[in-house]
Amino acid sequence: MRTILGALVLSVALAHAMGTITLTFVELVENLAYDTHLQLTMPNTVDGSVVIVDIDEESLEAEGHWPWPRNKVAHLVETLFEEYEIQVLGVDIVFAERDESSGLKVLDELAGNQLKGNKDFVSRLNSMRAHLDYDGILAKAISKHPVILGYYFNIDVDESESPRAGSLPQPLLGDEAFEGKNIQILTATGYGGNIHELAKTAHGAGHFTQQPDRDGIVRRVPMLMRFQDQYYGSLSLEILRWILGDAEVVPRFGEPLWDTDGYPGLEWLMVGGVGIPVDRHAKTLVPFRGKQRSFRYVSASKVLHSLADKRLLENRIVILGTSAPGLLDIRATPVEEVYPAVEVHANLVAGILDGSVLRAPEYTLGAEVIMLLVVGIGMLVAGSFLSPFYLTLVTGFGTLIYIAFNHVLWASGVVLPVATGVLMVLTMFLLQMSYGYFVETRGKRQLANLFGQYIPPELVDEMAKDPTDYSHVAEQRELTVLFSDVRDFTTLSESVSPQVLSELMNQFLTPMTRVIHESRGTIDKYMGDAIMAFWGAPIADDEHPRRALEAGFALLQEIHDINLQFRDRGWPEIRIGVGINTGVMSVGDMGSEFRMAYTVIGDAVNLGSRLEGLTKGYGVDLIVGETTKLAVPDYVYRELDRVRVKGKILPVAIYGPLCRKEELTVKLENELLLHAEAISLYRSQQWDMAERSFRELQRTSGTPGLYKTYISRIKHFSLEPPPDDWEGVFDHQNK
Repeated sequence: MRTILGALVLSVALAHAMGTITLTFVELVENLAYDTHLQLTMPNTVDGSVVIVDIDEESLEAEGHWPWPRNKVAHLVETLFEEYEIQVLGVDIVFAERDESSGLKVLDELAGNQLKGNKDFVSRLNSMRAHLDYDGILAKAISKHPVILGYYFNIDVDESESPRAGSLPQPLLGDEAFEGKNIQILTATGYGGNIHELAKTAHGAGHFTQQPDRDGIVRRVPMLMRFQDQYYGSLSLEILRWILGDAEVVPRFGEPLWDTDGYPGLEWLMVGGVGIPVDRHAKTLVPFRGKQRSFRYVSASKVLHSLADKRLLENRIVILGTSAPGLLDIRATPVEEVYPAVEVHANLVAGILDGSVLRAPEYTLGAEVIMLLVVGIGMLVAGSFLSPFYLTLVTGFGTLIYIAFNHVLWASGVVLPVATGVLMVLTMFLLQMSYGYFVETRGKRQLANLFGQYIPPELVDEMAKDPTDYSHVAEQRELTVLFSDVRDFTTLSESVSPQVLSELMNQFLTPMTRVIHESRGTIDKYMGDAIMAFWGAPIADDEHPRRALEAGFALLQEIHDINLQFRDRGWPEIRIGVGINTGVMSVGDMGSEFRMAYTVIGDAVNLGSRLEGLTKGYGVDLIVGETTKLAVPDYVYRELDRVRVKGKILPVAIYGPLCRKEELTVKLENELLLHAEAISLYRSQQWDMAERSFRELQRTSGTPGLYKTYISRIKHFSLEPPPDDWEGVFDHQNK
């Protein structure tokens, strides 16, 4: 089944690559990958070969709103050529209507009607006509200099509704140039050209139509557009033609690697020995140098008033356009969402001249298909024979190789689609891993059945990564056990109703259990008001003593918070004792054929229980054994006693953990020194001095119950001294 699904994914990827089907999501990812690659590799430098004379906000404020009178535009043109000595001027603006701002039309109407008989008026008007004919002034200015005008084509508009205004230049190519070729050059249904008077005097004209991709981003510009079986060049192409000596445009076609009907093969537009890489739509990828202002911008107002730096403009290719947002000549591009259209043309001109335009020739389709086949079949084979771990490594490594190969081609100037291959590999990987996922889910269910009642779901998830490492079979391990019990539970239970007691215990046990789970502990059992938990199994954990100790402190803090809630509800407050011990224990399923439980047993477990029982007698909330103390040395401990508990022959030292060492205060440190001195006096049977020390500690310490116990013992030993071989060990006969 996995192989069938993988083969289906491969087939869909091939169909998308070959254009049989279109997967919009893959297309969007491809665009995103292209944009990211472009942003990471573009030079981010400023090119000085092309300069933008910008009708910017500064110019509009200084010269008035657009459109400006044509005589002012003429002055701008003449100043650029005659004063700043530019090389060529491309105009990213269309002059589609006559300029009537001089009032000449009104004056002519007066001369032909109300003032028809006024010879002086008519004579003066005729003498002024040349100065008031702003279109004529501009036409004269551009006739003297290499000016390439701009115009636009209408696309995606029904031909019957598409306007045709102004004049078109002479076409570059006729239909015969592409006869017999499967070319899909963008076809226009109408146009907006310059008025005839300007169009006939300009050296040339190029369209500035920019068709965005499906996501609204301009990545490519059509270098040629088709209208009525004729082909017209873009503004950037026409600027290049002039630079290269009015060079002829010659399409160059590649040959397929094998006989393929309908192979378009259009790869280049040759202009005077310079190749412009194009695709079957005659579109060129825009070689963005960086974000906005990767070219020099000069305010048009400064040129008009001769305030611009001549060094920026002299002998440069200049494009006249606008960056003012109000003039709406803004595009969304891969480098910025708000980007002046005029700078797109600048990128194209500069990029073509320096050879930095990327290629996306038709033969990359064959390369992509071959790569998809090789990688896809490799994934099918890997999924059938490799474990999930090694399949993950192979998938990651294969994806990196695919992306690296794509980058190598990019660095050589060829764009190869990457998203289809990467998404195919990842999809096949997910399908291949599905089987492993379901197997893991089954193992997880088994683990949940075995351990779910003891440990939190997060640990079950962790164990599910390798379920074979865990079982209920009994084994010997060093673990840490914790016992917690409610003080005076009998008295508490008699003070409330059974219903309240049940609710109270639920409100108590739930947060207690949560604390243990959060510290990665395993709940062994609830024993009425008592909790037994351990650390280090079923998941091995070298930090089990520390986790248990931190859980003990957290339980005591939680009791404080619980009591605040109980007080608000009128319930009796709870106090608990906690005993913790570390040692070798047997852990696993234990019980009878009627009932089994995952639990721990052993002397170390029994000692942990005894330690909890001793907390009340010593007036402390938490007692740990010596092994736990040694395993967590960065805490401060108070030695409570050396005792011999019921069922044990050898004495053990017991300790009360106080805080982390870095939290030790001077006051507590002094108290511990006095405590150690008092214990030493007690064990050397210097009863009077020991009693004075204990009474001082009882008065100043936060645990007076501990010292009350010692004072009581001293009184007893003063009357009935211990034997001569007494070593300061106290025998506890109760559990």
